[in-house]
Amino acid sequence: MPELPEVETALRGIAPHLANRRILRLVARERRLRWPVPESVDAVVAGQRITALARRAKYLLLELEHGSLILHLGMSGSLRVLPADTPPGPHDHIDLVLDNGRCLRLRDPRRFGSLHWAEPPVEAHPLLASLGPEPLSPAFDGAYLHRLSRGRRAPVKTFIMDSHVVVGVGNIYASEALHRAGIHPHRPAGRIALPRYQRLAAAIKTVLTAAIAEGGTSLRDFVQEDGNPGYFARALRVYGRTGLPCPTCGTPIRQQRIGQRSSFYCPRCQR
Repeated sequence: MPELPEVETALRGIAPHLANRRILRLVARERRLRWPVPESVDAVVAGQRITALARRAKYLLLELEHGSLILHLGMSGSLRVLPADTPPGPHDHIDLVLDNGRCLRLRDPRRFGSLHWAEPPVEAHPLLASLGPEPLSPAFDGAYLHRLSRGRRAPVKTFIMDSHVVVGVGNIYASEALHRAGIHPHRPAGRIALPRYQRLAAAIKTVLTAAIAEGGTSLRDFVQEDGNPGYFARALRVYGRTGLPCPTCGTPIRQQRIGQRSSFYCPRCQR
């Protein structure tokens, strides 16, 4: 599934093409996404101008004059800005046709993505209302993680992947940040001291910032808005590197299932 850096990359790719454009119509060839796209959305968005674009967690927000579209790419969704008369492919489900002869096209082979209409304020929408802070915001730091973790027995990797704790720290970047911070992914969240959480928060910010700069991680279906893959995969230290030497100490990387997800770590560097 595209993680925060991939969604941020998609946002930066489409924003220059959509900002201040007017939506002429919404074309839905397939409404059966993760949640059905109501036909009522077509009439609501037609004629509205896109005033701003933003990201909240892994959701893309297209802010219109009288509300917002919330878009999630699911496991295999991708976006393209194309001439509106470009023939659609078999998995091109949604077009937002713009006033300049182009369209924003959602392609989603697995149909796990979603499109929602939200009345203002968009932050009150049920998909967004209970989310934790953004990991690159000032609200997220080691003291916040330490305070929230007290009494929690869940593994720290599960803890930082909880979107109610902090958004956007998916499986790949959780493994990478924990390695940088020297913390074993299975260590109980409540048994980690403040200095180690300060290192972990800093590592999360570093890993996500680097991944955004490199265009996300190239895994499976994800490509950028221009069709090019992300390149952060070349900088991964532990994720997907079972048996390969740790870049810090040379010990073979191990793999373990934590919370039904594959976790990668160095048994020597991470305690």
